[in-house]
Amino acid sequence: MSHERNIKWLNNRHVIYRRDPINDIPTIETNLYKYYEDGTHEAYHLFNSRAKITTYRSLKWHFYVLHYLNQDNNIDINSVFEFIANKENGFVTFFISDKKLQDMIKDVFALSGDPPVNKKRKILFKDYSGLTPEQKMSIVGKLIGRSSSVNEETIYQCMLDLNELNKKITWSEVASLLNCSERTIQRNINNTLKKEKQLLNEDL
Repeated sequence: MSHERNIKWLNNRHVIYRRDPINDIPTIETNLYKYYEDGTHEAYHLFNSRAKITTYRSLKWHFYVLHYLNQDNNIDINSVFEFIANKENGFVTFFISDKKLQDMIKDVFALSGDPPVNKKRKILFKDYSGLTPEQKMSIVGKLIGRSSSVNEETIYQCMLDLNELNKKITWSEVASLLNCSERTIQRNINNTLKKEKQLLNEDL
């Protein structure tokens, strides 16, 4: 049985693992969500879904983000990295040797500085909005559906939104959100999207 993620440990130490955009201005903002018509790369919402870290590459990216968000925070970031990398704490699905971990941490410190490369998001629901997953998906459908065309970007946005709501990604679900046929979705996806779908669905 997989271990439950021990997010309380991070909260008790005031580790910052979420941040909304600080420069990008939302196109629409309500008391429930922010909508960025052109998308934003500035939203860092780690551990927002039940999905765990499944690869070394993903673990390293999480380290980059944590280092970036906490660079002015008076915490022992090394202990944070080591805690997250310990499979028993529920953040990762694999075992990593101490040598591999320490090499990874050295790389993070050596290359950190600029904001980490981040996935573009269009819709950010506010904490404690009180919305059910179904209500959120209705909003996603209306906002993402504003786009006049179904393409790789709009499909990917729907995939990210489904994942954040802890919903398994299916092409029929994406088609429903974009108000088109599943065949239309199939015509507009590539191998990268197929692989990303598989990764996002893991451990949900």
